[in-house]
Amino acid sequence: MSTSSNLINKAVEHLSKFPGIGQKSALRMALHLLKKTESDTIELSQALLTMRTEIKFCRQCYNISDAELCNVCTSPSKDESTVCVVKDFQDVIAIENTGQYNGHFHVLGGLISPVDGIGPSDIKIPELLQRADTGAIKEAILALSSTLEGDTTEYYIAKKLREKGIHVTTLSKGISVGGELEYADEMSLARSIRNRTNL
Repeated sequence: MSTSSNLINKAVEHLSKFPGIGQKSALRMALHLLKKTESDTIELSQALLTMRTEIKFCRQCYNISDAELCNVCTSPSKDESTVCVVKDFQDVIAIENTGQYNGHFHVLGGLISPVDGIGPSDIKIPELLQRADTGAIKEAILALSSTLEGDTTEYYIAKKLREKGIHVTTLSKGISVGGELEYADEMSLARSIRNRTNL
């Protein structure tokens, strides 16, 4: 899509790189920004730059955070004896939004995938096992996608955690096979958490 301005075309090109944003939506966004005051656009660009340069990852669970420890890990109302293991921080957001889970998290940052050359040591599994060695974790809920990679990762982690005497559960299959957690509706996700099953 081309306009009479190369500057707008460039903005559209970058905005259309966002997931779910096509050329038409990107053009509407660019024109909307053009109609706003210059200070509004500067504030937006500054907020994006600050987010990108200052965001941290929690040193305990690897969730996104503004500080060394995220607000889930520092919350006194959260049960630290239960840890929900997820692939990515988008899954933390999805589960937190259900209001049905009151424990801690552990973000793996990926899944085991031998085809792609990703093994257990390439994601945050060693760090999870170190957390398990402290004795604070009583139950680990494996909330991974129902894919080949998710199932492989789930099997590997469950075996390692059971060897340490930790009770391991998984989400009930209210989440469709082959589906990603971040796209699941909150009702299905909440039901899956409530009806989790032993592994």
